[in-house]
Amino acid sequence: MNVPNSLTVLRILLVPVFVAFLLSGRYEYALATFLLAGITDGLDGTIARVANQRTALGAYLDPLADKLLLTSAFVTLAFLDLVPLWIAILVVLRDLCLMAATLLAKFTESRVDISPSLLGKGTTVFQLLYIILVVILTSRHMDLHLIQPLLYLVVGITILSGLHYLYRGITRVSANQV
Repeated sequence: MNVPNSLTVLRILLVPVFVAFLLSGRYEYALATFLLAGITDGLDGTIARVANQRTALGAYLDPLADKLLLTSAFVTLAFLDLVPLWIAILVVLRDLCLMAATLLAKFTESRVDISPSLLGKGTTVFQLLYIILVVILTSRHMDLHLIQPLLYLVVGITILSGLHYLYRGITRVSANQV
């Protein structure tokens, strides 16, 4: 296993550590774990590109690791009543819809582009920022309403990117059928 894939596996292994710290109320440790996972995300992609170590396994593991971390964060924070349950449902539902569409395309032998779009990357950035701020504010016993505008931005961009991915997939499948 190459270095980028090893870093991705490390990120996956950090997910239960992050969740455990959140559940035990150790928010500073949870934040440090989350940031470490983010650093491994940046490093694995950079090393894969610079050292020409891109692999098919990495192409699937990297987004899986991202989804596991984000989904676990939103679900756990919703369980702790630190984020609204509906935002956790929205984030999970978007990702489930995209995974189901990808699986459907694979089963129907349709060519599908699973590369992240600019909107998808933006969604990830804003979701990460929101989670980080929730954990920071919670650790400092500050009012989470301070980041309410960011919550609405996360909702909007999450919905928009989900619709964009579906549009892109439908367009691609329709073009392949002609």
